[in-house]
Amino acid sequence: MRKLLVSTAAAAVLATSSLAFAAVHNTSGTIKDFDSKTMTLTLVNGAKYALPKDFKDPGLKAGDKVSISWETKNGSRVADTVKIVK
Repeated sequence: MRKLLVSTAAAAVLATSSLAFAAVHNTSGTIKDFDSKTMTLTLVNGAKYALPKDFKDPGLKAGDKVSISWETKNGSRVADTVKIVK
């Protein structure tokens, strides 16, 4: 019985931690740099986000305040959406 309980608890912890890595995060900040050639966005706090190939630029420029919805993929922050905040 004890082995079953320990195995179940370990499986629950592993399942929960893998879900945390796939979670969508939301961040707000000010743009330091937007590079449309490399499709990257850097905030003034140093956080860098890769943008998808089909990203439609809403007119991003340094100094704009943005809200970013992103996920971690292959160790990088990949933005799903970027919206200018007024």
